[in-house]
Amino acid sequence: MTMTPIELGPANTDDDVDDIIRTCLNPAAPRSFFVYAGAGSGKTRSLKRALEGFRAQYGDAYRRAGSRIAVITYTRAAAQEITDRLGEDPLFPVSTIHSFCWTLIGPHQTDIRVWLLKTLPVTLAEIVEKQAKGRAGQASIDRDRAMKAIERRLEYLSVPRTFTYNPNGDNFGADSLSHAEVLAIAAAFITTKPAMQAVVVNSYPFLLIDESQDTTKGLIAALFYLAEVQGARFALGLLGDTMQRIYGDGQADLGTVVPDGWASPVKRMNHRSGRRIVQLGNAIRAGADGQTQFARDDSIEGVVRFFVARSDTSDKPALERRIHARMRTVCADDGWDGPAEDVKTLTLEHHMAASRRGFASMFSALDVDKSLSTGLRQGSLPGLRLFSERVAPLFAASDAGEDFAIMNLLREASPLVKTKALAESENSADPLRAPRAAVTALLKLRRSNPDMTFLDILQCVAEHSLFEIPASLAPFLERDAPATETDDVAQAEDEAVEEGADSESPVIKGLEAWRAFLSQPYRQIVPFVEYVADQGPYGTHQGVKGLEFERVLVIMDDTDAKGFLFSYEKLFGTKPLSGTDLKRAAAGEETGADRTRRLLYVTATRAEKSLALVGYTDDPAVLAISVVKNGWFSADEVEVIV
Repeated sequence: MTMTPIELGPANTDDDVDDIIRTCLNPAAPRSFFVYAGAGSGKTRSLKRALEGFRAQYGDAYRRAGSRIAVITYTRAAAQEITDRLGEDPLFPVSTIHSFCWTLIGPHQTDIRVWLLKTLPVTLAEIVEKQAKGRAGQASIDRDRAMKAIERRLEYLSVPRTFTYNPNGDNFGADSLSHAEVLAIAAAFITTKPAMQAVVVNSYPFLLIDESQDTTKGLIAALFYLAEVQGARFALGLLGDTMQRIYGDGQADLGTVVPDGWASPVKRMNHRSGRRIVQLGNAIRAGADGQTQFARDDSIEGVVRFFVARSDTSDKPALERRIHARMRTVCADDGWDGPAEDVKTLTLEHHMAASRRGFASMFSALDVDKSLSTGLRQGSLPGLRLFSERVAPLFAASDAGEDFAIMNLLREASPLVKTKALAESENSADPLRAPRAAVTALLKLRRSNPDMTFLDILQCVAEHSLFEIPASLAPFLERDAPATETDDVAQAEDEAVEEGADSESPVIKGLEAWRAFLSQPYRQIVPFVEYVADQGPYGTHQGVKGLEFERVLVIMDDTDAKGFLFSYEKLFGTKPLSGTDLKRAAAGEETGADRTRRLLYVTATRAEKSLALVGYTDDPAVLAISVVKNGWFSADEVEVIV
């Protein structure tokens, strides 16, 4: 198969899309829209132009009426980037989706309690039914923990409460809501409460969602409904690219479910990458939705190389340094063989980076639960933040001999040094005795047990009340009742049945994941924190979406992917699709190869000037032939390196 030629166009090719957006943002005739915007298409630039035009034409009237255009995205980093581009303007409040939803539902405290009192008993009933049918064993213990946790929460809700929420992640205590709950409550209120619909429409006649492909399905459905029933007074604007969907709870087929009557302009130009890189991006997504991009007629040619290496390579980082040296020669670019920061190294999948950085087991433990996967990748789960933003900084400050930093951390996060706790201290002459003892106990644990687990840390923290314990971890502080049946075969059968049940309670899945996580070595938290903060040598599709780099190395290694959800060799055709893949494909569902295609597209299209990809395989000759045969690379772009 030959490579499809790349189309070129002038820089202003997509200016008509900006005009369409401005037309939709007409207060007298609002129209909802979905803008398809591929990699490097200048999506944020179009958003900026549209809002600047709106401000010039309608800004004064909107300010007098107290109306605004809400601009929403998924992450704080993305929200800050948009704010930096637009400038601070109350007319265009920019926020994350979680923060925006809390703004809507936060004032409705009574309704939140009613929603919880309605939904929690349903979940409890499902778990009770499973407990009655299941055998004794660890699964039974987890179910019992789940039931007790829900019962405690229902008891707490038996009287009116004031709920709290921090969109940045610290949601500890019985009165706090989780990220998932905030999104679910917002979707429910928008769908079922006319008063909430009125709040949204009156306050935000236009609601624009950037990276809309990652917005949760339930919330997208609620906003579609709002746009339908309030179309004369409200418009929803979505900007995104389904090929760049990162989070599993996003709407997979967003581009095809957009209602009739919406505007659907397409931004075709790639302003970021050289022509050869744009051409490769088109080839990658050709098997998905067929969307193609133009390269700018003033763009450079760009360089692409595919390196093939054996899976059993003993020192993969050393081999990748050789690739850097080779790219320096191919591109005549010293930057490829210079400081590490001059080349952005990306892995297709988080498990690859986790394996290389040394936090694979803790990552895999939590990643089995889809409801935790987004927070895991962002490092925002409260159960993680106890260790990453409380315990780890305390250890670091102790190692550095910074007693002042330890005290600052305690003032910020420890209940032992809150004003009330100090006032009620039994030792009035030395009110800091308890917090000092708690810190000493934790440091002693680390010295005496270098292989301590997260559970060891949790128990020590809880015993001394050093920090607040997140609700997700509280059940593991209870003493487990011994199993009444010790037949391993029976227990395995019981758990296998549960794993195959589509109706498995999310609460139980979460407990199983946290239990597995707590048994892992605590030492994995430091490389995990560095990875989430993009401080290590490897990045992923999630951390770099929307960013661009002159030189990019993409690492593909199925042996490190840890599972069936991703497989670049299936995508390239060097390994056959599994029975599960074939069933999912026949049902029109996403396969592991489909997911891999998306992630490869996101990572490869970060490159501006030059792109190297390395694929580790058991059969280098077959892979080298396959990537040329499928029309993605020419023969002179593929090198086997041993």
